[in-house]
Amino acid sequence: MPGGGAARGYEFRVASCVPEAVAEALPELEAVVIGEQTVFYGDVIDEAHLFGLLDRFRVFGLRVVEMRPLPSA
Repeated sequence: MPGGGAARGYEFRVASCVPEAVAEALPELEAVVIGEQTVFYGDVIDEAHLFGLLDRFRVFGLRVVEMRPLPSA
């Protein structure tokens, strides 16, 4: 990510319950359904990876309502 070479944890909140088959198409992320949303989380290695993930969410018709980096350990 900017200024660093290490992966950073991110959380993506999607405005729906995502089918398991779609969640499996994002193998680098874990998925948890919370209410009417699905929360994906995992390490993002760089900016290209981040934009690639966002593009895959778009391709699957998923609306990301929140995206944020997770606190560092």
